[in-house]
Amino acid sequence: MTAIGRALVDLAVPAACGGCGRPGVDWCDSCDDLLCDTPLHVTPRVGLPVAVWAAAHYRDPHRRAVIELKEYRRVDLVRPLSHCLASLLIWMGRHGQIPDRDRLVLVPAPTRVLAARRRGGDPVTRVARAAASLLGDRVTVSPMVRTAATARDSTGLSVDGRIANMADAIHVLGRRAPPPPDAAVVLVDDVLTTGSTCAATIAALAGAGIGIDVVAVIAAA
Repeated sequence: MTAIGRALVDLAVPAACGGCGRPGVDWCDSCDDLLCDTPLHVTPRVGLPVAVWAAAHYRDPHRRAVIELKEYRRVDLVRPLSHCLASLLIWMGRHGQIPDRDRLVLVPAPTRVLAARRRGGDPVTRVARAAASLLGDRVTVSPMVRTAATARDSTGLSVDGRIANMADAIHVLGRRAPPPPDAAVVLVDDVLTTGSTCAATIAALAGAGIGIDVVAVIAAA
């Protein structure tokens, strides 16, 4: 009955690779091979006080997978994207890009509440939690920030527009325990465009006495 049910679902909504659109499979081997490439050291247009590393450029399969997850609720793509993030963090650790401490705390970049509701939850937090589960019990996820409802969707905004849009728009959540002193803290996001959101997030957390050691993103535009 399970096989029949899946076949009926495939007839109604044919499976397509979330990275390239190839029919008949949710995620193909070719996209899997491309997903975890050599990480990129990124210099965003908005200066940040810490280094930024990306798993890849923002193009297929990374671009398509991120869009499919965020805009079309392809929750099945959490798995490959979390593997991508976990591989990036492992590479960063091996190459001295994450402080060598006993624990690792992943802080998901903030999202607007309305956007998270429309998407059935925050995709970045989902991916971060799945990546943490792959990395072991010394890695935890701590959502510490949110974006004010007054902030606009940044799509299409210039660099200056993005900076102005994020000014005073990032709020640190109350009743959140700070990371333990023996933890390295990584800000994680799906896509880095100009760096304005990361800059505002790092500044807001710094104002609350929480330091970010490095930024890790799935893709850099």
